[in-house]
Amino acid sequence: MTYCVGVMLESGLVFASDSRTHAGVDNFASFCKLSLFERAADRVIVMLSSGNLGATQAVISILRQNGERPDCPSLWNAETMFDAVMLVSDAMRLVDSRDGQHLGHNNGGFYASFILGGQIRGEPPRLFRLYAEGNFIEAADETPFFQTGETKYGKPIIDWVITRSTSLNDAAKCVLVSFESTMRSNLSVGMPIDLICYKLDSLEVTMRRRFDPGDAYFTSLGEEWSAGTREVFSRLTDLEW
Repeated sequence: MTYCVGVMLESGLVFASDSRTHAGVDNFASFCKLSLFERAADRVIVMLSSGNLGATQAVISILRQNGERPDCPSLWNAETMFDAVMLVSDAMRLVDSRDGQHLGHNNGGFYASFILGGQIRGEPPRLFRLYAEGNFIEAADETPFFQTGETKYGKPIIDWVITRSTSLNDAAKCVLVSFESTMRSNLSVGMPIDLICYKLDSLEVTMRRRFDPGDAYFTSLGEEWSAGTREVFSRLTDLEW
């Protein structure tokens, strides 16, 4: 299992993912699930991956290899974010056509999903959620964030706090709290946590952090959230019998 979040704000975008993968309770490992395609002053494209690790790595490898071929459509020459998400969709279907039937014999078939977002010079930032079939939806004012993986524990926190007008810093804190809540309730999500905050129209990533186990800020944030939650709960009106 995994947990990934992408948020679209008036001031930019926030992306975060955990790093835990597992194939049973005795086979845990850590792999980075955040991929960055950045060319200063031209484009910033971020991908968060969820699902079968072999499938997601194959998709990302195709995208990176295509980017090394000057005459091949790639994330480096896509003119719009819509073109970029179509390239990811094509790569997913290519891997599925090659591996899906074989995976179906043992592992339930091809499964990979992505959150893709960023900004290409000449258009505003955009955020997409790609499903295993290769189809996708785009974030809008009514739906400013997407999640993949183990979503249920972190979603209420984001629903309560984040709107399109939320600041980048507040959104980053909220996303991290949603990770703390998820990790507290589900051992299949774990650190390190990769976080990127992208500032509107900057066309470069200047805010990126990795939170390793025992990180002082993440630990303090979780303690403050827990204490604050208990304090608010203690002030709730008592039930009358």
